[in-house]
Amino acid sequence: MSQKQNSILSAIRRAALLSMLGCSVSLMSYGQQNNPFHGKMEKVKYSNGFAMEDYWVWCGSVMKDEQGKYQLFASRWPKKFPFHPTWMVASEIVRAEAEKPEGPYEFKEVVLPARGPQYWDGRSTHNPSITKYGNKYVLFYMGSTHPFDDPSDAEQLGVNSVYATVGRSNKRIGIATADALTGPWTRYDDPILNTKPNTFYSFLTSNPAPLIRKDGSVLLIFKGRSYGQKYPFQSKQRIGIAYAKSIQDTFSVLNHNLPLFSDQEYSEFEDPFLWEDEGGLHLLMKDMSSKMTGEHHAGVLFHSSDGIHWEMDKDRKAYSRTLTFEDDKKIIMGQLERPFVLFEKGKPVCMFFATMDGKGGFENGTKSWNIAIPLID
Repeated sequence: MSQKQNSILSAIRRAALLSMLGCSVSLMSYGQQNNPFHGKMEKVKYSNGFAMEDYWVWCGSVMKDEQGKYQLFASRWPKKFPFHPTWMVASEIVRAEAEKPEGPYEFKEVVLPARGPQYWDGRSTHNPSITKYGNKYVLFYMGSTHPFDDPSDAEQLGVNSVYATVGRSNKRIGIATADALTGPWTRYDDPILNTKPNTFYSFLTSNPAPLIRKDGSVLLIFKGRSYGQKYPFQSKQRIGIAYAKSIQDTFSVLNHNLPLFSDQEYSEFEDPFLWEDEGGLHLLMKDMSSKMTGEHHAGVLFHSSDGIHWEMDKDRKAYSRTLTFEDDKKIIMGQLERPFVLFEKGKPVCMFFATMDGKGGFENGTKSWNIAIPLID
């Protein structure tokens, strides 16, 4: 296909995507905005956030309930097993509660436990993202399953084990619904975002970042991988966008063979967080390669007027892995992932991250937790 034909095809695809999103095909540039987090992170209290002594804790998504308390949804799995790849095999989503946005959070219950290998999410639930649709609370998450017995020994869970291979390939995105943040939660027998052959998400779908819009439609940013020829049989990760007219309707991926940011092949992203305000759409992600921000696994921020065309924020680096704590000690966190921003009355009030100690790399950490950082108004 010639370059001209490619350009025409790309234009047709963009017009179709914009039409489905309810956007005008004639675009106005969103323009680069000021980073809403730059210089606004308060010092971190060691007691803030959510941790459990005998568990690895990861992810973190927060919403304020009708009684004024803050409900945090996170993932956990036993520390007797290695951090990676056990999260794909034995993670469960839990709920914790606090009086203040930053916590400390107290464990309350397991929300989505294991429910048997015959279910698509029967062995692992992970990546929780809480939102509300009308009078219903909707919990987006990644689920996985495998046909093996529950692991009994840490040596069974190596990164090259059958547990890791099968658990990884079965990752899919789904939802659970409830009338209250405290449940009970209704789970579904099928994922809402499955894989599709010959696409950039033919191998797995994960890391859901949902946005409920004013007209009731739903945008969903997600991470996908396609099949690879060699172990671990997966491609580089790519970012996709899916759309549904409502939470009850079928989700359609709008960019089957044209991943977002596909023109930036020199970098990979994951852990998206999506929000919208009067200025447009905003997307916060983790820079996997450091080529966008100059820092390994720092945050990068993009803006868009339509969800298809994205411009990088002028500050480039949205956040750093170096945090300042209450005793003025600066610590480079071993990991700082899964960013989530809590908004109240349209303003960002607190940032949450999954974090780990150590020098970096899942194999070098001794503990993980959800860290909460209040933002200066």
